[in-house]
Amino acid sequence: MSTADSKKGIQGHADLTDVGVIKPLMDDDSVSDVLVNGPDHVFVERGGKLEKTSITFANEAAVRELAERIATMVGRELNPIRPLVDARLADGSRVNVVAPPLAVDGTIISIRKFTKRKVSLDDMAAGGHISVGLSEFLKVAGKCRMNIIISGGTGSGKTTMMNALSEHIDHHERVVTIEDAAELQLQQPHVVRLETKPVMHGHDPSEEVSIRDLLRNALRMRPDRIIVGEVRGAEAFDMMQAMNTGHEGSLTTIHANHPRDAIARLENMISMANLSIPIRSVRAQIASALHLVIQSSRMRDGVRRVTYVTEIAGMEGDVVTMNELFSFVSKPDTGDGKVHGEFKWSGILPRFVKRVAYYGELDRLGTALGIKIPKA
Repeated sequence: MSTADSKKGIQGHADLTDVGVIKPLMDDDSVSDVLVNGPDHVFVERGGKLEKTSITFANEAAVRELAERIATMVGRELNPIRPLVDARLADGSRVNVVAPPLAVDGTIISIRKFTKRKVSLDDMAAGGHISVGLSEFLKVAGKCRMNIIISGGTGSGKTTMMNALSEHIDHHERVVTIEDAAELQLQQPHVVRLETKPVMHGHDPSEEVSIRDLLRNALRMRPDRIIVGEVRGAEAFDMMQAMNTGHEGSLTTIHANHPRDAIARLENMISMANLSIPIRSVRAQIASALHLVIQSSRMRDGVRRVTYVTEIAGMEGDVVTMNELFSFVSKPDTGDGKVHGEFKWSGILPRFVKRVAYYGELDRLGTALGIKIPKA
């Protein structure tokens, strides 16, 4: 996209020079989040750590004026009856605005900046977010079309991991991405990007287009893979259906603190579809659809690390069985404010070795695990 195009927003209003006093923060590549908590409290996140800036607004009215200007940029309205805005700026940054009376202490503006530089798995290994061996393992997972859920909290690096994994999708595949706000940076030549449409105040509720609507429609678009930015509701059922019906290599993210919690959340989300499916059938569908859960965490030193890579092994009775393949094992605190540790393979050979052999990646898997895998 050209510079001219990147500044052309909905209804022609999305020129980022209109963000007033916070423009230096938007222009600073070291800043990942800009958080305005009122006229005298402007924070940023750098390197995973929050810090207060010296930037201030004249008063609450100035913060509100900026919030309304941002809403106008994205073709929205900060309506007093429902003073909430959640949208994407022209440069790809995500913006959320909450105004009084919902925000008790004044207008709140939260901006998650769009990362211009694409981070690869090799970059993540060099930065200590994963190990070299785990980097090679994840390359195999991406290449061999495994269905993967990336689990983690807000700001834990889920989208970054999804972008890194997507780099290893074959360029001959047709990929459909579905997001609330388009953040993915896929490099393949055949990518179809879909974005949800929320209902604006005063408009017909039937105008809403949800992730579930787009996911159902995507199945009619002849995708090889479907990538959903995040599942948080009944669309989880459709995602599992897609993974189970030939769309192998599909990816999504979920908010959870542990791989086992991610599976439990999936169960709850599928139940939101109100299909009266027995819980054992739900679990069987999850076990059949998924290959891996990658757990990403932002640790106390601000570094985002992959803490677990867990394989979905199948079912035992009514329980989804899981094998922990990799984990981050921390070392005692050295007092330097950093978290030290190492990424360890559990010694369990993944159950999908035959799948890896089929895709010709057995040697790379062996390198990742540090062993020689005999060819059948």
